[in-house]
Amino acid sequence: MTDPIQRMREALLDLDDALAWQDGANCKGANADLFFPERGASTRTAKGICRECAVRPECLEFAITTGEKFGIWGGMSERERRRVRRDRQIAASRQAS
Repeated sequence: MTDPIQRMREALLDLDDALAWQDGANCKGANADLFFPERGASTRTAKGICRECAVRPECLEFAITTGEKFGIWGGMSERERRRVRRDRQIAASRQAS
């Protein structure tokens, strides 16, 4: 049996590795309000920053797999990410059939 402290350390290292993509994000250090706008506010600036980002695919995948409900992630709003999740579920169910 593995020591619980060691398991926790390993889990934290795994999490750190899984989030390493954030170090290369264009939005790092940017005003968070751009990416978490008030309802009805423009998302154009945030999406423009995302469009030029080298880690956009990783960011989008993180938001989709974690079910992030707020903000612009990987250049997409929650509504757009919800559509991607739904399309993936449909594709997966078709493959399973």
